[in-house]
Amino acid sequence: MAKRGLELTAVHFASPPYTSERAEQKVVELLEKVSQYAGRMFMFTVPFAKIQEEIMAKCPEEYFTIIMRRFMVRAAERIARREECEALITGESLGQVASQTLPAIVCTDAAAAMPVFRPLIGSDKSEIVATARRIDTFDLSIQPYEDCCTVFTPKHPNTRPDLQKVLEAEAALDCEALLGDCIARTTVRKITPYH
Repeated sequence: MAKRGLELTAVHFASPPYTSERAEQKVVELLEKVSQYAGRMFMFTVPFAKIQEEIMAKCPEEYFTIIMRRFMVRAAERIARREECEALITGESLGQVASQTLPAIVCTDAAAAMPVFRPLIGSDKSEIVATARRIDTFDLSIQPYEDCCTVFTPKHPNTRPDLQKVLEAEAALDCEALLGDCIARTTVRKITPYH
């Protein structure tokens, strides 16, 4: 998307104590590499563990991932609007994992009120790896630090979620209070090219 002239603002979801500081540092280093192409950017780190714990406590396990991703979209959109961004961008590839089936993407996008761009949507894993090697992010990307998505992965995610059922499951949560809390505790750092 930077290649098409967009200025990027990064949003990272961290889940301490389930994820380590090293996992966040990996994201910083990846963004430093990307900034060589995209220019300077800001990285917003959203503390996400409380939301994930609430989802685990109050929602059916098969919907954990989709509800979590819907919260990510909502939080990213709040940051985007505050920063005067006009769209969200994700690195999803269709069918790559359970949360990236077409029905799951439809349920995720229903939480957004702004466009969601997915420049890799039609790429397969080998194409994504080739791009990562070309821009020198591959070796960083495979470092074995947990991200907030892998820590709370359900055993049997629903790969064909129905939006109405997702909304019913989500109704057990105080979405506004949870989002307000995590946005209030979000931190920001400036990212400059890696040397």
